[in-house]
Amino acid sequence: MARPLLELSGITKRYGDLVANDDVSLRVAPGEVVAMLGENGAGKSTLMKVVYGLVRPDAGTVAMDGVPLDIGSPKDAMAAGIGMVTQEFSLVETMTVAENVALSGLGLGPLDRAGTRRRVVEAMERVGVTLEPDRLVGTLSIGERQRVEIVKALFHDCRVVILDEPTAVLTPQDVQALFATVRRLQAAGLGILIVSHKLREVAEISDRVVVLRRGRLVGERATATVRDEELAALMMGGSTAEVGAQVTADDGATGDVEAALGMTDVPVVAPAAPAAAATSGEPVLRLTGLTVTRDGRDVLSGIDLTVGAGEVVGLAGVSGNGQTELVDVLSAVVPVSAGSLEVDGRDVTRAGVGERLAAGLGRLTEDRRGSVVPQMSVEYNLVLEDLPQYTRRGLLDRRAVRAHAEAMIERFDIRARPTDAVATLSGGNMQKVLLARALHRRPRVLVAAQPTRGLDIGAYRYVHQQLDELGTQGAGVLLVSEDLDEIRSLSDRIVVLFRGEVVGELPVSEATPDRLGVLMAGGGSA
Repeated sequence: MARPLLELSGITKRYGDLVANDDVSLRVAPGEVVAMLGENGAGKSTLMKVVYGLVRPDAGTVAMDGVPLDIGSPKDAMAAGIGMVTQEFSLVETMTVAENVALSGLGLGPLDRAGTRRRVVEAMERVGVTLEPDRLVGTLSIGERQRVEIVKALFHDCRVVILDEPTAVLTPQDVQALFATVRRLQAAGLGILIVSHKLREVAEISDRVVVLRRGRLVGERATATVRDEELAALMMGGSTAEVGAQVTADDGATGDVEAALGMTDVPVVAPAAPAAAATSGEPVLRLTGLTVTRDGRDVLSGIDLTVGAGEVVGLAGVSGNGQTELVDVLSAVVPVSAGSLEVDGRDVTRAGVGERLAAGLGRLTEDRRGSVVPQMSVEYNLVLEDLPQYTRRGLLDRRAVRAHAEAMIERFDIRARPTDAVATLSGGNMQKVLLARALHRRPRVLVAAQPTRGLDIGAYRYVHQQLDELGTQGAGVLLVSEDLDEIRSLSDRIVVLFRGEVVGELPVSEATPDRLGVLMAGGGSA
């Protein structure tokens, strides 16, 4: 291995009793793409914040070209040649591309506009970015904005680029454009560190993979020789055989490891029985001309959408195009400005949460922690939406609450005791609590928003099984996810949102990444 550009040695960071990074050491060589894998909470983001000067480590060193650095801020990191592109872009929409790039390097004194613009163009040419420097950032797509962030990093002559979950909000076409940019940087001798949890993308772009679990670096492999199951086992903490068994125990399918981890591009068509049920019955969810106005602007405009009995409808779109607002409307968090909403034939447009639940609407919102009372026990969180059923003469029937919790814990395989505080549960078990709360009512339609985000393989598979079961029981599911592989593997139909409007609808058999990507970017209709 060549002498590393970037070298981390013994990085440790504690927050009270929590050890976010535990003696982590890794290297990135010139012209090398290193991928860092790990589930949510593994310590990836903390480690990158240490490298970029956003967090001070308690122990360990960061070095460039063998020289230890004292990085106390992003300015120090940039001066040392380290650039970082985060998931949340820091761009000013009312300024031009060139102005946004220059803004990150302004100091005291007059601004050399012509010289700055020339340097911005040179930075663009290094990675093949063809954006007009004088174009307003507010007119750019998400993928174009990400490329502006990369140009910002190169503007400071960085030699190591950190990309934190770079594909999370991109269309498939934008992902390929990003990878082309990464390959150009690699060819120019830069070191690239990509933080991700998607094995398929890691396999396509990286030379080497390092795996973090619970703050520790637990494995390092050459991408060309490592098997998917081996990486999954490192991420999850089990053996290769155990991880394979987790995702094949039900049907012995051979491709489920890749599907569960987002490694396949082949759409998996839902079973025939649920699809048939979906086309034969009345819709269990119907939105007609649904509009939501905020600050004088329509964030949802004229949404027409149906979900049939036994049908799973996937809702796709680049993050920020109205998916969150639609879930909020369905959950009665945000009022409808115009149009109508029906659940199982019942108009609930102006109804509150209780009335919608009674009509047969179940909900699984993307804000997992915001849907529970963290310090409250599992048993009380399970009955939060049904307190009248467990109240006798104005007092809570604790025996009935306990019996219900024990039944739900067994049925949904929740790894907790009834008295455990929900805050102590893993993300997967917390999601199972929410599933139990939503599904024990036997809803006619379930709105499931980002249902597997941050879950391990076992919990991922379990959630999918529950959604499949709903379909076989004749209920409908509206699946809202930013994971196209998840949507394509579970859905019968896929509806695409762009800027708050439905721009296309495809049966899953026709929903290729290319077709979905065009729709997600607002191009064409289907």
